[in-house]
Amino acid sequence: MTEQPSPQETLHDLRRSIDNIDAALVAMLAERFRCTKAVGALKARYKMPAADPRREGEQIARLRKLAQDAHLDPDFAEKFLNFIIHEVIRHHEAIARQNAASVSGA
Repeated sequence: MTEQPSPQETLHDLRRSIDNIDAALVAMLAERFRCTKAVGALKARYKMPAADPRREGEQIARLRKLAQDAHLDPDFAEKFLNFIIHEVIRHHEAIARQNAASVSGA
């Protein structure tokens, strides 16, 4: 007969899995922000607006559908994406300011 792990062992294993997932999330967010930084530089170079409400709406709808399909609360997924979008726009605005300052020689 196979011995069952203790509750403490099970908890430890679950927490180790959570820690690995958290590390993967951080790595993926870092990669996402590397990409959005390039988008911000492109937008700044061509004087495009930092925000794109149409794209943001499409992304939110897409993420809500993905969340629903994955049995994750779509409202939570939307809040998470809105937080990321807010940070991306803030970064794009900063890049645009830096670009404008370097072009004007300030």
